[in-house]
Amino acid sequence: MGEKKKSKNAAIDLIAGGTAGLFEALCCHPLDTIKVRMQLSNKQNLVGPDGKPVKKLGFIGTGIQIAKRETPLGLYKGLGAVVTGIIPKMSIRFSSYEFYKKQLVGPDGKISVGGNFAAGVGAGLTEAVIVVNPTEVIKIRLQAQNHSMVDPLDVPKYRNAAHALLVVVREEGFSALYRGVALTAARQASNQGVNFTVYSELKEKLNEWQPQYNGLLPSWQTSLIGLVSGALGPLSNAPLDTIKTRMQREGGASKETGASRFLRITKQLIAQEGIHALYKGITPRIMRVAPGQAVTFTVYEYIRDILETMPALGASASTFEE
Repeated sequence: MGEKKKSKNAAIDLIAGGTAGLFEALCCHPLDTIKVRMQLSNKQNLVGPDGKPVKKLGFIGTGIQIAKRETPLGLYKGLGAVVTGIIPKMSIRFSSYEFYKKQLVGPDGKISVGGNFAAGVGAGLTEAVIVVNPTEVIKIRLQAQNHSMVDPLDVPKYRNAAHALLVVVREEGFSALYRGVALTAARQASNQGVNFTVYSELKEKLNEWQPQYNGLLPSWQTSLIGLVSGALGPLSNAPLDTIKTRMQREGGASKETGASRFLRITKQLIAQEGIHALYKGITPRIMRVAPGQAVTFTVYEYIRDILETMPALGASASTFEE
């Protein structure tokens, strides 16, 4: 994003980013659970206990079904894995974005739109490999469990995020945490490339049109441009996200290469359910990612502004260009 002044204390980005990520997870995780269930549904599991076909549910119907069968807490399955990874994820996202951006600044001290996009892509790739993929493998394993959370006899395979991590590594090896990492990296790279670029450009234009705010836009405007920037990424990479989810859901140790697993799942998905199945869960994903980015940027900038006034942290600057 356009750069006006920078934080002098890296702790500000860490604390503000972690807080923003926590709020985003708490607000939007149910939509992510619904998205995952929709992506994992197929013709075989759309059959009722009596063997008769069950009408395909939309995102609202899927959410209601989860809440009825598993209590509303079922919508928060896998939240522990997400929250555990939020602080390092957001720290890596913002700090790596700033690092890559510095490398791409021109002689005039400014960065082009293309440079901004490249810095966002680099940030997405970095966070995907270090934090996002292992976290998502655990989260998806937890979300894919259709057990009742109120029936003590209905014991799930994975009790919580820590237990799921232990079981997956013990049964499938550490490499299982990186199943689908190429697709996760591609998704995060495109998401953050679009996200940072669109947010930066819209914010710069709004500041030009509204000089009376001195670069400090109202929260509702920050939320609005975060919402717009967050909605564009999922539209471009929905097929990758659907296939990635199927790959990460599969359990058991395997010597199958990532490429062959990708091709097998893609062919099987299209053959059994049609090419439109690649876009399963797109509605709840947009509903998850777009408001998630709105929450992230709004809370991030709000918390950062507060922290920069604290003597203990001693910063007087903004991380993003206005």
